[in-house]
Amino acid sequence: MQPRSGSPVLLYCFPHAGATSLVYRGWQPLTGPHLSVRGVDAPGRGTRRRERRAAGFHALVRAMAEQVLADLLAERARTPGVRWATFGHSFGATTSLAVAAAVARQAGTAPERAVLSGAVPPALQRPGELLAGVPDEELLARTAADGGTPPAVLADPTMSRILLRMLREDDAVRAEFAREAAGLRVDFPLTLIAAREDVHAPPEKVWPWSAHSTAPVRRVEIDGGHFAAVQNPKETLTTVADHTGAGER
Repeated sequence: MQPRSGSPVLLYCFPHAGATSLVYRGWQPLTGPHLSVRGVDAPGRGTRRRERRAAGFHALVRAMAEQVLADLLAERARTPGVRWATFGHSFGATTSLAVAAAVARQAGTAPERAVLSGAVPPALQRPGELLAGVPDEELLARTAADGGTPPAVLADPTMSRILLRMLREDDAVRAEFAREAAGLRVDFPLTLIAAREDVHAPPEKVWPWSAHSTAPVRRVEIDGGHFAAVQNPKETLTTVADHTGAGER
């Protein structure tokens, strides 16, 4: 059965660098009855922490696509006509688009749209600037300044060590993404979310994602810094619902 406009939407959410799907744990209570939030983790992280870590761009995309596809097919069996979409913030934006493209090929149904937040497209990224050589203290200071990590995590020695490892792992993959995803093109719609005070991904650097889709692209400019879309989930989910028709009654 082909998905119908107004039928439920599964929103697969991809975390930023150094994070897990835990960042989306509080999102579901903020949605309406036709939008269901599903966090997606990389192997070795969060809900998949017991799995072997995926090495490199292709392995990571394949592993995350398998998770999304399995969930989507299971939900289709329970709810024929269910639709799907993706949301990714920062590092998670590039990941989410690559995974969405892979799942669309395998499932035979494209997402309603991919929502990309606070991210610079691969062509504008600089893969040579890696975090591997940045001292721990400096990297923690940068992370604190961005405001996306709870102070308790930064202050705890064990948790901060884990955070630093995850940040550096994700940065190495990000550098590979900048090369491998440069030619990524999709035929489903995009929504681009950019915050006006984002020093890493200001609106003028987010909008070029439009070149990665042959379908219509919608731009949403919001107030705040780099993590504005994640820190204001109600506003973000309203945008997703409006752009996917998941707010229809």
